[in-house]
Amino acid sequence: MKRAITSDRAPKAVGPYSQAVAFGHLLFCSGQIPLDPVSGEIVGADVAAQTERVIENIKAVLAVNAMSLGDAIKTTVFLTTMDDFAAMNEVYARHFTQPFPSRSTVAVVALPRGAKVEIEVTAGKSQATA
Repeated sequence: MKRAITSDRAPKAVGPYSQAVAFGHLLFCSGQIPLDPVSGEIVGADVAAQTERVIENIKAVLAVNAMSLGDAIKTTVFLTTMDDFAAMNEVYARHFTQPFPSRSTVAVVALPRGAKVEIEVTAGKSQATA
């Protein structure tokens, strides 16, 4: 059965969606943009600072389900320009460790609230063996 996951340490959903949905041993995290969870405002003028905030938001959502970035299986990164790829990738590489999750990175015309980056994550934990 699926259940909604919500963290007070990540921005509230601004529409009819959950921050994440747990299903069995998997967690499907909605895309996070660089919103400060308290003010609801975009944090960071450049993509590096925005990526840091996005990853902090993701970590907060994962933690509610007793997960961390090390449990990430697949990420999708959305950028408003591929010119920001190297700066985003540098921050990303500091937070995700080997074995790295699989990843897609795509350029989009625009992101909500004028963000430069959005990242969504699918995470999972192995079933405990008896």
